[in-house]
Amino acid sequence: MVVSAIKGMSDIYSPEVEVWREIEEKARQLFLRFGFREIRTPVVEKAELFARSIGEDTDIVQKEMYTFPDRKGALLTLRPEATASIVRAIIQHRLHNIPTMGKFFTIGPMFRYERPQKGRYRQFHQIDAEVIGFEDPVVDAEAMYLAMLFLEETGLRNIELRINSLGCSLCRPPYKKRLVEYLKNYETSFCKDCARRLNSNPLRVFDCKVPGCREIVSGAPKVTDSLCEHCRQHFEKVCFYLDEVKCGYKHDRNLVRGLDYYNRTAFEIVAGGLGAQNAVGGGGRYDGLFAELGGPDIPAVGFAIGMERLMILLKAEVKKERVKRPDIYFIALNEEAREKFFGLAQNLRKRGLYVELGYELRSLKSQMRRANKFGSSHVIIVGESELEKKTAILRNMDTKEQSELPLDNNTEQVLIEKLSKENE
Repeated sequence: MVVSAIKGMSDIYSPEVEVWREIEEKARQLFLRFGFREIRTPVVEKAELFARSIGEDTDIVQKEMYTFPDRKGALLTLRPEATASIVRAIIQHRLHNIPTMGKFFTIGPMFRYERPQKGRYRQFHQIDAEVIGFEDPVVDAEAMYLAMLFLEETGLRNIELRINSLGCSLCRPPYKKRLVEYLKNYETSFCKDCARRLNSNPLRVFDCKVPGCREIVSGAPKVTDSLCEHCRQHFEKVCFYLDEVKCGYKHDRNLVRGLDYYNRTAFEIVAGGLGAQNAVGGGGRYDGLFAELGGPDIPAVGFAIGMERLMILLKAEVKKERVKRPDIYFIALNEEAREKFFGLAQNLRKRGLYVELGYELRSLKSQMRRANKFGSSHVIIVGESELEKKTAILRNMDTKEQSELPLDNNTEQVLIEKLSKENE
């Protein structure tokens, strides 16, 4: 019986994995230019961390988390998102007390139990960035600019930044009261999920994709109409700084985030080609989360970008050309030739070349076919006649030109010089 992967959890292999690595490296290089430092947190945390941070009444906590007891009965959870884990790590290790440690990023897998569909999986991967310690709206704008710049540098073009303000602990409660009063008029018309959210988490009704629910909320009071003066000025400044760097955006007054810890600035980056789940990234400000998790009252803002959704959008770019070609493919036609190749191949790898060996003593035609499948730049062929002459055949697979290579103590250096000359 063949054991297959768990539904909604995918294997990633060549040539796609080369694109993943390229994107991850691009993120690391770009985030470094903005002063971010990488942090790696465990994929398993105490369940209470996410219940307290994300919110007991969110769909993630109620329906989607992978939670299980360990052998001592403690509840553990596979992390459904990265922010709570990063905040926990900052508090635990007092990283907030180090002046140069205000920006963090991580890349890795997250887990949610939900129905797998295009762009939504049970194991998914995110690139996550967080900035702590600053309340100024310039930080919000810079975070959004960074997210958009990263996606543009990966090759995405038709993306849109949507922003909104969710208010703060002063102006949101009276707004929620107004919203619930409006929604109660349509209580029997909502889908099952929205009916449940009505009293526990009313802002989430704005996130529903059911047409009937969307029609109801289109006429609902907007949170931006209830902002206190401080939140209003903060949002205006965010827009000002985005305008300064010509970072286009749309003010989406129905935009909310699915996690309870967000306040004030919230944003999503959407793209075509993903269906209903069209957000490739998103984030916002979460000024109260540190205090909620037992740490100091530190303001913060961050975002996450979904790797799988990004890969769907970049699918046309996933080509075999992204897989590195071997610089050299050694073809040995007998055992003695292979013995001569072995040490030379290892030395060339040590010097930075990508080298493949024909491990099986097959015919020249068979091994040339295999070298072609690898897309090898050059092949080196040695058979009985070459051993007698103490030479090898070096063939450029692109130009089809062939030359002789001496088989002696200078073979390695002569080969390096020939390849360098070709690349000039």
